[in-house]
Amino acid sequence: MAVPKKRHTKSRRNKRRGNIFLEKPVISSCSKCGKEVLPHILCHNCGYYKGKEVINVFKKLDKKEKKMKEKEIQSKESKDLSVEKLSKKSS
Repeated sequence: MAVPKKRHTKSRRNKRRGNIFLEKPVISSCSKCGKEVLPHILCHNCGYYKGKEVINVFKKLDKKEKKMKEKEIQSKESKDLSVEKLSKKSS
């Protein structure tokens, strides 16, 4: 059987073993726009954190980008409202 010429250091061994315990990050959805967001971090899409606006995202955008974002947000809100109406009708 082959024998290694030199001993591996503790740091090299621990780097290899550190990958055993890696886990997937927990991802939640933004309450305002519905995009995926890491917990305890504000949403980069709409600028909200815990239901409050922290960053005005529209301020930094161009005119065309503003219109696209506003349309996107309105369509998501209308979908949410239609789902609520359907759930109220069924019950």
